[in-house]
Amino acid sequence: MDFAGAMAVAMAVDALLGWPSSLFARIGHPVTWLGWLIAAIDSAWNRASDPPALRRAAGVAGALAVIALSVALGWGLQSLLPSGWIQIMAVGILAWPLVALRSLRDHVAAVAAPLRDGDIAAARDAVSRIVGRDPAALDEAGIARATIESLAENASDGIVAPVFWGALLGLPGILGYKAINTLDSMIGHRSERHEAFGWAAARIDDVANFIPARVTGFLFVLLAPHRSEALSCMTRDARRHRSPNAGWPEAAMAGGLGVRLSGPRIYHGSATDEPWLNEGARDPRAADIDEALTLYRRTMLLLAGLLAVLAFA
Repeated sequence: MDFAGAMAVAMAVDALLGWPSSLFARIGHPVTWLGWLIAAIDSAWNRASDPPALRRAAGVAGALAVIALSVALGWGLQSLLPSGWIQIMAVGILAWPLVALRSLRDHVAAVAAPLRDGDIAAARDAVSRIVGRDPAALDEAGIARATIESLAENASDGIVAPVFWGALLGLPGILGYKAINTLDSMIGHRSERHEAFGWAAARIDDVANFIPARVTGFLFVLLAPHRSEALSCMTRDARRHRSPNAGWPEAAMAGGLGVRLSGPRIYHGSATDEPWLNEGARDPRAADIDEALTLYRRTMLLLAGLLAVLAFA
């Protein structure tokens, strides 16, 4: 229960401060530090001359090494802290950089503002910072759709999941999860280089996000403008998504806002024919991004409140 309180503290500090750019310029960010380690392992262990089986084994070893190191660091730091209120506050402050609550809001709002003003070029530039699809191929509906999908998925991956594991296990849990998530984002995709080497990273990430993704979806349902539509869309369409987890918050968001998400898109010049979530609904507009942000803020407040109740009631 102390760890739940610590995660509420982490959320509160991040909501107030984010990760200041001046601090980033001086020391970077814990996720970038993880990124350097993963990139070094990828460069040294993922050799194109090796057969796929050996590359997969190397990827398993590399992923486990990064996760184990992160968990050990968290355990070591946590073991140095006294119990009680000091531990709650200290764990919360140490976990603060690993909760991307404010930065997600800021990145999504940066798309909504120019799109609302009709500046498609600026909106495309802003959305290119949060999604991988080709921004030049996106019209207003495509930009809004990509932005809302990113908000829904990253609410789970960037906030609910790290907070979930942090509430269960403290610093080892949240650091271990961030290692898993960063591994997946860097080497877990199905490119020629990472098809074998990133196999373990992608599978471990699927397991780590299984419960948080569904929790996020149900939180969206509870607070959505159209609750029954959000629930029916989530239970009907979540499993149609290419990801075993991202479909839950995205489908709940689609039904809750009354818009369709996912569908065909273009990555690096290649079209992919993804199924629609809430097919038959209208395309989203700029105003729907604002509505999605409102739902996101309410969800984060509810999550923080639930953590505080668990810890202090």
